[in-house]
Amino acid sequence: MTIFQTIIIAIVEGLTEFLPVSSTGHMIIAENLLGVDVNDKFVNAFTVIIQFGAILSVICLYWKRFFYPEAAQNGKPYWKAMFDFYSRLVVGVLPAVVLGLAFNDAIEENLGNVQLVAWMLIIGGVFMLFCDRIFINGSENTKLTYKRALIIGFIQCISMIPGVSRSMSTIVGGMSQRLTRKAAAEFSFFLAVPTMFGATCLEVYKLISHGGGSQLTQGNNLTILILGSVVAFVVAVAAIKFFISYVTKYGFAAFGWYRIIIGLIIIICSLCGIDLKMTD
Repeated sequence: MTIFQTIIIAIVEGLTEFLPVSSTGHMIIAENLLGVDVNDKFVNAFTVIIQFGAILSVICLYWKRFFYPEAAQNGKPYWKAMFDFYSRLVVGVLPAVVLGLAFNDAIEENLGNVQLVAWMLIIGGVFMLFCDRIFINGSENTKLTYKRALIIGFIQCISMIPGVSRSMSTIVGGMSQRLTRKAAAEFSFFLAVPTMFGATCLEVYKLISHGGGSQLTQGNNLTILILGSVVAFVVAVAAIKFFISYVTKYGFAAFGWYRIIIGLIIIICSLCGIDLKMTD
């Protein structure tokens, strides 16, 4: 991978990871336009490992929530507040861990299905055009109970279908539990940290266990990984700030139309004989 390809792909990752637009669909377009070898093991690892930069952006922006929860600020004992925050994250992530392991083979088989990604982009986009009207009972007084966290976690599992968008599924899950748009989006960001960290560790393990560990330090690969992670971090910080501000005021309709357009672009490319491929 060249430095230019690294920066562009990292920008795409940082912009789309936390927006409800499917980072997978955008990776398909970006990698094919840039001529990246999607069958290269290092490229496959790179697209996952740079998510670490995106993870750090959430921790950086919401460091008080991770290290000094709001409940502690309101008088609850510090360790009790920490336990309440992290235990809800564990409950929210648990369904993805269990179902991910149970249906791993089926998930792996569909990862390279570009047509499925395109149709899921469109279907999800149509849904987002109406979700603000469907979920209108969000309240700032709604508490994130363990039951609500678990339900959101199960709804997050829909994103195991390529093209659905993890961000979209968890935000919709939060809104279905009467969280406000902002609260649902923020909990989606928090859930992303253990989910994406686990995916990054798994990808590194798979690369090393299959004898490709040396590729991480081969040539300028380590530099590329560091650069990609830094760019993804900076862009993700800006994307999260924009998203929270925008969605609080205007809702999700614009993202719905955007998803539909991206999905149609992928389908039209396929109909025109352009062979789009994605990393497995």
